Amino acid sequence: MRELADDEIDVAVACQVLTVSRSGYYEWLSRPASLRHQENELLVKHIKRIHADSRDTYGSPRVHAELTLGLGLSVNLKRVARLMRDAGIQGLYRRRRHSCTLRDPAADPSSDLVRRRFSVEEPNRLWVTDITEHPTRDQCR
Repeated sequence: MRELADDEIDVAVACQVLTVSRSGYYEWLSRPASLRHQENELLVKHIKRIHADSRDTYGSPRVHAELTLGLGLSVNLKRVARLMRDAGIQGLYRRRRHSCTLRDPAADPSSDLVRRRFSVEEPNRLWVTDITEHPTRDQCR
């Protein structure tokens, strides 16, 4: 109803289309906000403060923990997540890095310095190591 009124549609026409009485619409407009709505507004203020104090890093689980354990409020995690989503608040998340090696088909393979001889006659003549994984700055795709 409010959206139709905001779109400059006559209130009488909107009420008739939606089968709502005009007096009921105006009474609804003058009603104070519900207790649940007021609680949600207060929770959003707490959530914004907690999120700002965490330098915009906390997501809903940590904000929920701060609300319940830190402030002693009884609130559900799903409600916190919904209020954060509605307010456009999002925690910082780090993606897990998946280690992988991307082979460059244009690169020449390195030469086999050991020539596949892994047994030696004297100590400190041949050193071999396993280089299964070395982190690089390249991103895996």
